[in-house]
Amino acid sequence: MTFKKITHQLHLWLGLSSGLVVFIVSITGCLYAFKTEIEALTEPYLFAETQAKTILPPSVFEKGAKKIFPKKHLHAINYAGKGQSVEAIFYGIEPEYYDIIYFNPYSAEVLKVKDMDTDFFRIILMGHYYLWLPANIGQPIVASATLIFVILLISGIILWWPKNKAAAKQRFQFKWKTNTQWKRKNYDLHNVLGFYASWVVLIIALTGLVWGFEWFANSVYWRLGGEKSTVFAEALSDTTFKKSESRNTPNIDILWKKISLEQPNINAIEVHIPDSDSSSIAINTNTEVGTTWKIDYRYFDQYSLKELSVNHLYGRLKDAKFADKAIRMNYDVHIGAIFGFAGKLLAFFVSLISASLPITGVYIWWGRRNKQKIG
Repeated sequence: MTFKKITHQLHLWLGLSSGLVVFIVSITGCLYAFKTEIEALTEPYLFAETQAKTILPPSVFEKGAKKIFPKKHLHAINYAGKGQSVEAIFYGIEPEYYDIIYFNPYSAEVLKVKDMDTDFFRIILMGHYYLWLPANIGQPIVASATLIFVILLISGIILWWPKNKAAAKQRFQFKWKTNTQWKRKNYDLHNVLGFYASWVVLIIALTGLVWGFEWFANSVYWRLGGEKSTVFAEALSDTTFKKSESRNTPNIDILWKKISLEQPNINAIEVHIPDSDSSSIAINTNTEVGTTWKIDYRYFDQYSLKELSVNHLYGRLKDAKFADKAIRMNYDVHIGAIFGFAGKLLAFFVSLISASLPITGVYIWWGRRNKQKIG
């Protein structure tokens, strides 16, 4: 059996075994591409009219949020950006819950209380990540199918690559005349569209593998020269610290104001509430709209307010080296946001083509299978 025949068999059977998962992951990714833009049009509580008043500190929203959910853990207070509402985020694993309360940043008026398990894009994301299965079951399936899909993309390029210039013209163009049969059109949809989209889809799939397998993320990171841990580990507060003086202002407010003054060009700031006596106060800031790789992650002792250092990727942006920034960019590259709206548009269309490949591929296989039976 020749190399090309072996590649064809590999492409066929791997495609049939992973097709349904690839379709679900691709179509959910396609639907998720313009989440921010769609929510901006359909969810008015995300916004608050800018006023000539001082924005309220996080302790005010913490107090208001805990009145609504007194028995749930308040994960963070998020100032999403100028002209946007403030979010009080409740998140728990056992028992599992995810709720967001939206406040007016100037008056602390409650604009919306939302159970995120009923949110459309949250449901789409759970399909993309876990196929709507428990995480410990769905995540390995999605990761494995993504790895198979990478092999499919590479084998597809090998199968479709023309041997000479004469074949290139036929291979890279649609042959859709009025009298062209649907089988031929389907064949071109799978091969020609698949070929052109595969180069971008390959990047999307590889960035997906960074989340899918820890060994893959570590391999990429270390290959780029990374020296830190790719796994998040919380910085811990000194529980033996004795306050030398009482503070009238809550510690989260002191840190929020301090960082806001230090970084006047901040677009968004998220203050994480300690969930135990040893937890730190984590404060994330972002100066850029629409991307996440420039987020500055800072950690403070919840008692002394001393800034703490970490030895993983999610620390200060100024300390990030090339490899650190490359992994931080993974999400923005995956969804196309690294290239702005045009990048997201490209990600949308190639994800749509990616979702079509299992369908058109099965149709090609089924047609050949029936032809062989008849013959």
